[in-house]
Amino acid sequence: MLFTLVALAATANVQPDVVVGRWQTEVRHGVVEITRCGQSICGRLADSDGLKANPALLDANNKDASLRGRRLLGAQILQGFKWGGGAWEGGTIYNAEDGGTYKATVTPVGADQLRLKGCIVWPLCKTQTWTRIR
Repeated sequence: MLFTLVALAATANVQPDVVVGRWQTEVRHGVVEITRCGQSICGRLADSDGLKANPALLDANNKDASLRGRRLLGAQILQGFKWGGGAWEGGTIYNAEDGGTYKATVTPVGADQLRLKGCIVWPLCKTQTWTRIR
């Protein structure tokens, strides 16, 4: 019970803007730049192993055929979040590998880590930990 109270107290002190910055993803050395977008946050793909090899790499797997010609570099992959309960909730994340957009939650874990959870439908979710780039 004490652990739960300590965890709740830590979550209550988290500020929404702690997520603003550049973050290293767990896979492909991706870099996502998260900024404020009005009352929400958004994130753009700033770099990855694939983009280093080919900066003009296109969004070829996008389920929306009209977007398959856009470059992945700079593509918005996070959007539509609302702050509540120590996390950014109710937003979406775009996965360029399969062209799908998934419901997502971004939870700060201290000042230098984020837990990003993307779900097709609950409980079919995947969680990654992203690390701040200084």
